Amino acid sequence: MDTLDLTLSRLDHSFGTIFIAIFLLLLFFTVLIKSFKTKHANISYRPLPSLFTPAESSFYRVLKQAVSDKFEIFGAVRIANVIEPDTNLPPKLRQAAFDQIISKHFDYVICDPDTLSIIAVIELDDQNNNADQNTNRDRLVNEICQSANIKLIRFDAKPTYQAQYVRKAINDVLNTRSLMN
Repeated sequence: MDTLDLTLSRLDHSFGTIFIAIFLLLLFFTVLIKSFKTKHANISYRPLPSLFTPAESSFYRVLKQAVSDKFEIFGAVRIANVIEPDTNLPPKLRQAAFDQIISKHFDYVICDPDTLSIIAVIELDDQNNNADQNTNRDRLVNEICQSANIKLIRFDAKPTYQAQYVRKAINDVLNTRSLMN
């Protein structure tokens, strides 16, 4: 009888422990799910008034005139959608290189109208309060484009542009007169 009581006592203790463990797990997941829903339930989003800033919009219209139907133009394109780190890099270095570009974008990407292959990228350089940050970003973009052998065309941001000036600058970088027609 003593052995049976001891065995039953152990079983009661085991069932009690299992019951408490299951209860704590259910409680944990319930709290986790509620906190997840609460965090996301309070977040709201709104559309931006435009894809571009006023200076970028002004430049885009002139850029469309300058290249006419010779090229397709895409704006605000993530660098990681145009360039990727070399696949021969060690995994950690490749990830570090990817992390450098994931949150950055090109102002405009010029593509072949038939294949959508990248012809060049355009950056508008504005003179804002974060000069050091812009210099570091510009240097990184220069290095990335040079490494990937992608032509980079820079324009100073200003209120207005002339289509002929933009066309000539693009032609000079592309070493072609294909836009002059």
